[in-house]
Order: sequence, then C-alpha cells, then structure tokens
Amino acid sequence: MNIVTGSSTALITPFKNGKLDESAYAKLIQRQIDNGIDAVCPVGTTGESATLTYEEDKRCIEISVEVCKGTNTKVLAGAGSNSTAEAINIAKHAQRCGVDAIFSVSPYYNKPSQEGLYQHYKAIAEAVSELPFMLYNVPGRTAVDIEADTVIRLFDDVENIYGIKEATGSLDRAIELISRRPELKVFSGDDAIDYPILATGGAGITSVTSNLLPDLKSELVTRALNGDFNGAKEINDMLYPINKALFLESNPVMIKAAMYIAGLIESLEYRLPLVHPSIENMKKLEEVMKIYDIKGL
Repeated sequence: MNIVTGSSTALITPFKNGKLDESAYAKLIQRQIDNGIDAVCPVGTTGESATLTYEEDKRCIEISVEVCKGTNTKVLAGAGSNSTAEAINIAKHAQRCGVDAIFSVSPYYNKPSQEGLYQHYKAIAEAVSELPFMLYNVPGRTAVDIEADTVIRLFDDVENIYGIKEATGSLDRAIELISRRPELKVFSGDDAIDYPILATGGAGITSVTSNLLPDLKSELVTRALNGDFNGAKEINDMLYPINKALFLESNPVMIKAAMYIAGLIESLEYRLPLVHPSIENMKKLEEVMKIYDIKGL
C-alpha cells in the first residue's frame, strides 16, 4: 500500500456565478503540482465541503485525479460526513475515481462517543480497504475529539488506517501519538505549528497557506523530512505573519480573499453562511501579503 506523506494542500473551491469554476480549479491544482506539493486534498474544510452539492463534491475529486494523473502529486481526497453511510458513499466514489488515499473528518454535530467514532471510522475504512486512509481530527469544528486511545485502537485494528491529520493545535497530542505509535503518520493540520510537529516526528502537513505559497510550504516539509530543521524553522518563522492573517476569520474566508488579491482566482465568492471578510481584515491581509513573493499561475 503506497501511503501519502509530505506536503499537502487543503484546496479551496473556486466559484463563478455561484457554481463550481472547473477551469479555475484545474489551474489551481496544476499550480500546486508545478510548485512541488506532494498531494492535493479536495473537498475538505478549506474546500467548503459543507456547502458543496454531492455532484460538486464528486466533480472536485474527479478533476483532482484528472490533473494529477501522470505527475508526482497525489490526491488525498476528503470523504467525511456526520452520516457514516454518506461518508462511505463518498469514499467509494473517490476510490472509483482513482484517488491515492482518503482523509475523513470526524462526524460533526451529532457528538458520538469514542466507541461511536471507532465504529464510524472502521466502517468507512473497511469499505475502501484497498486505499490508504487517514483520520482527520479538528474538534474546534466538529465538537468531538478523536482521543489518542481511539486513534491508537483504529491504527492497530484497521489495516489501511495509516495516519491522522491533527488539527487540535496541540503539540502534546501529536507527541503522544508519535511516541506511542512511531509508525503512525501524523500530519500537522495547523499551519503555525508545522515545524514543531515535523521536528518531533510528524510525517507531513495539510496546509491552508500552501494554496497561496505552495513553493515555501513544500520546501519547509522537504527540509524537515531531510533533517534540515534549522532551515525548516526559518521558513516556518517567516510564514508566521501570513499563517496568522489567514485565520483572522473562519477558514476559508481569508485564504480565498488572499487568492483573489493575488490574482489567482477571478472572483471572490463564498457559499452562505460564509461571507466576505470585513474591510478591516481585508486591509490587514493585503499588508501582510506584501511581505511574500507569490508565484503566479
């Protein structure tokens, strides 16, 4: 089983006149490939998956596979839902499309027990048993934490569960998981702490910032995984201002605004209930972006 590690980008989903802009989406993915990103992640939180239609969700995965085919960039597709049956359907579609691996956000709103989380993930992973499968823990969004004991149990019991995107913001949690199961591939899900998670044994990142700066994020991970921790820290420190600015409002409000300011998307559109950032935050973002050399399409 060829697992996905390294640098990955939680792709935004561009809209035009309220619809998925397929051409723009393909160009954004190609830009990621051109700048050395190891994997793209369609239809995650940053991709506004919660407000995509099922057909749009499927199309985003299809386009990702089409553009990445024949390149060194893999597709780590989102297949999460608060309904286990729905998550399985999405995962099976992703498998039919030819994705390289799947990540699945913990079920939101219904607040399952740890046993419920275990059964949920076991069912999805076993439904696509030939694909590498990554857990995605972001309790600030879902209101439920996949506790370390549950992660370890799933890793031990389910053959294709190989890693977790940890977006708790907790270094302690990442260190606990890596120390207890060194073979478990822990990804940083928080841009600001990519370096310390990689330095403590993390296997990769899933980044929001790399939508804008894939070259720097790719280099950060490459340096860290090759043992150049000083170089990786230097990049991580340099990226701190933009990492902070991109979370002035709920993700993906600010990253889409940044992509629009940089000329990487033609129109700045969100799906309600997300709306445009405040004028004040837009100005802050514009000032921070002046620090960086942003590669064009």
